[in-house]
Amino acid sequence: MMTPNDQALLEAARAARENAYAVYSHFQVGAALRTRDGTIITGCNVENGSYGLSICAERTAIVRAVAMGYTEFDTIAVVAHPLATPCGACREFIIEFGQEIRVLCADANDLSRVQSWQIAELLPDSFDRASLPRSGQ
Repeated sequence: MMTPNDQALLEAARAARENAYAVYSHFQVGAALRTRDGTIITGCNVENGSYGLSICAERTAIVRAVAMGYTEFDTIAVVAHPLATPCGACREFIIEFGQEIRVLCADANDLSRVQSWQIAELLPDSFDRASLPRSGQ
């Protein structure tokens, strides 16, 4: 069920999408991340002529959040046209911060077309902190 806070998050992601630097793919994506205290931090995709150096909107938002001192998130919204879900690298990046993070994906042309998951549903059996051996063992 979509709440007014979810709708605000989707709107923030759609606004961030307008700043995307998508000169190669022309596929603009915006993301908005909500921290546990309700702060919204946005990101957009930034492409590079050396394609592997491009960064997705989801990772941009998370990197900005961490740089601002946030590491606890409850929801990330991703807006593109057509609707798209986070890529595999972004799924791994999101799940680093919690299995329970909600992922909302919407079509930029119609924010009522929303799909919602927990990140663990999008990335079952993920490689996370628990997958790493503990030092000294």
